[in-house]
Amino acid sequence: MEVERVQDISSSSLLTEAIPLEFIRSEKEQPAITTFRGPTPAIPVVDLSDPDEESVRRAVVKASEEWGLFQVVNHGIPTELIRRLQDVGRKFFELPSSEKESVAKPEDSQDIEGYGTKLQKDPEGKKAWVDHLFHRIWPPSCVNYRFWPKNPPEYREVNEEYAMQVKKLSETLLGILSEGLGLKRDALREGLGGEMAEYMMKINYYPPCPRPDLALGVPAHTDLSGITLLVPNEVPGLQVFKDDHWFDAEYIPSAVIVHIGDQILRLSNGRYKNVLHRTTVDKEKTRMSWPVFLEPPREKIVGPLPELTGDDNPPKFKPFTFKDYSYRKLNKLPLD
Repeated sequence: MEVERVQDISSSSLLTEAIPLEFIRSEKEQPAITTFRGPTPAIPVVDLSDPDEESVRRAVVKASEEWGLFQVVNHGIPTELIRRLQDVGRKFFELPSSEKESVAKPEDSQDIEGYGTKLQKDPEGKKAWVDHLFHRIWPPSCVNYRFWPKNPPEYREVNEEYAMQVKKLSETLLGILSEGLGLKRDALREGLGGEMAEYMMKINYYPPCPRPDLALGVPAHTDLSGITLLVPNEVPGLQVFKDDHWFDAEYIPSAVIVHIGDQILRLSNGRYKNVLHRTTVDKEKTRMSWPVFLEPPREKIVGPLPELTGDDNPPKFKPFTFKDYSYRKLNKLPLD
């Protein structure tokens, strides 16, 4: 069965200025109705080049406890490398359909790697206005080049270089978060699998949508990962849920947006918050984003770190293997 890609639906919808019914969200989700229009609180921004390490740690911990999200600047990933990453990703999505389909996720696959459209079950049968490409970028033992585009030719080189940089940044942040819990610097890294933790690249492609007031690029969700490090293009769209409102995230060129995911929530026994977020779309421009999800190996059991629990602070979460946790969450099964 051939899947209809949103990129193709976008091309035909722009002519009629209408979108198929399955993309129209309910009123409780429609961005035109639910986005907060008053003064927006600023999402925390942390300058990692600040020589005052204690000040950096306080800022990261506070943002992770209160927001579950923050932006980092002067993070060490070269601006030029981010530009190249975005360039090769954009060029892939501009290829003819037949070339993109050559790296499509196989229909019978139990994994998410590959080019695709639908990701998880929607209780109301609604669809998200997005196509995507998933592939692991680290460690080398779990990289499957079958899902890495051959075009543009520099795609592999750029992604391999980015993998090294994003791994370094994630380990710095996990160290800060571990110390913020009063633990050894490598506690959260080890809790996520240490050297066997997997880095999954995703490229989100949100083509122009004639009715951005009614559709969503990605509906409200928290990430399955430990943490997610994301770079967007310049088209706004990320929204964060805080204090019962949906707020637009400010675009900061070359910043990396850090999301606390479900596994850090669980490892920290609820001290760090997993951020509820969603993506809106634009009427005229294509939005793209490049999140990298840092995930435990599939068989790794993740639950509250024992050092953080005791008689006065019982475990708030049941341990699960990451594979089982992911399956339950994606299929809307209970997690307690």
